[in-house]
Amino acid sequence: MKRLATLDASWLAVESEDTPMHVGTLQIFSLPEGAPETFLRDMVARMKDAGDVAPPWGYKLAWSGFLGRLLAPAWKVDKDIDLDYHVRHSALPRPGGERELGILVSRLHSNPLDFSRPLWECHVIEGLENNRFALYTKMHHSMIDGISGVRLMQRVLTTDPDRVNMPPPWTVRPERRRGSKTDPEASVPAAVSQAMDALKLQADMAPRLWQAGNRLVHSVRHPEDGLTAPFTGPVSILNHRVTGQRRFATQHYQLDRLKALAQASGGSLNDIVLYLCGTALRRFLLEQDSVPAIPLTAGIPVNIRPADDEGTGTQISFMIASLATNEADPLNRLQQIKASTRRAKEHLQKLPKSALTQYTMLLMSPYILQLMSGLGGRMRPVFNVTISNVPGPENTLYYEGAKLEAMFPVSLIAHGGALNITCLSYAGSLNFGYTGCRDTLPSMQKLAVYTGEALDELESLVLPPRPKKPRSTAKKKKPEA
Repeated sequence: MKRLATLDASWLAVESEDTPMHVGTLQIFSLPEGAPETFLRDMVARMKDAGDVAPPWGYKLAWSGFLGRLLAPAWKVDKDIDLDYHVRHSALPRPGGERELGILVSRLHSNPLDFSRPLWECHVIEGLENNRFALYTKMHHSMIDGISGVRLMQRVLTTDPDRVNMPPPWTVRPERRRGSKTDPEASVPAAVSQAMDALKLQADMAPRLWQAGNRLVHSVRHPEDGLTAPFTGPVSILNHRVTGQRRFATQHYQLDRLKALAQASGGSLNDIVLYLCGTALRRFLLEQDSVPAIPLTAGIPVNIRPADDEGTGTQISFMIASLATNEADPLNRLQQIKASTRRAKEHLQKLPKSALTQYTMLLMSPYILQLMSGLGGRMRPVFNVTISNVPGPENTLYYEGAKLEAMFPVSLIAHGGALNITCLSYAGSLNFGYTGCRDTLPSMQKLAVYTGEALDELESLVLPPRPKKPRSTAKKKKPEA
């Protein structure tokens, strides 16, 4: 058996009917030219015939009851996995548009995973207009994070449009980083050993962690310092209780547009993403006459996985930044966001890499405790909204000759945080996935529209106007007789 890391196990502990803790990916493909009518049916049949199921796809919980998940979480291999259950074939009424696809994915993402089986599902969805189909895959967050999920799915795909008879995702084993140690057994001696190692590391890192904690406390007392601390955001309509039903919306932009804005404004790509989200949220709240007097804050996952590590599990740290939603002027809003993210990065960079996991648990423990205690959505939030930006593949990819047109992240939400915005780059575009609570945030889809309008507005304010083409003054020659 394989024991779960502490952060991975925490996602199991907060699982509930209203807050299922799975994440997903929506991939949209165009069918190969000349594909037969049975292309997708044959593809699904080949997927289900796959013999070897690789980790983590073949893992299921050794103890599926609540106490087992909470007290002794460990994975074991399911030696009799039922691929007919995990791999499903659906169809939209033709011609299925983006709206119909969004409704179906919202419904699929609302359904919790079966904890007596490996914690994943894959849905092949046909009937999408313009000769396209979709692949929606979801997996529990205790098994995978955004970075490792993207890397795993990327290894399934190919840059060769002529390659066929490709393996399905669950047969591809993630590569381990060079020099990484094998996982210890799920035993009491191994658990004691890991606990002792953790205590020693925490003792060594205690002074640095204490300094980081002091900086956060100081920022609460002195907000002019610029570091955004936990619990400093307001209670907004985003931060109430949620139900189990989800809404999902998408938007995508060319990366060149966003990078041009980042360069012109002296910020980063992430600063522009935060600006677009903050501006869209400000307009969304203005329409409901509920813009708080103090700015919303964003919880931003930061990847700490080494570049050559293609393992799974969660390896992230966290920072909190202001979205400046109380600022009416767009350019001032952008400057405040840039200053906030710069200060947050400086704070994080003062910690050694070996202490980042402990710092993440320190920062996230109030969030986890809110969820486990039932206080999420009943008290001031740790931060108002989660916004993350996951780097994806840069080249155009294919599966069985079908071209991957777009890839969108479908994330999780919890009590006290009814909205999650996750961005994923792919082949020169940045794809936004908006996951929200159907009941807490009605009309959430408007955020996708408002993000696009915020982009147009910022371009008009920051970028120089495009030069107009000079009118030709040359006289047209008369045609010869």
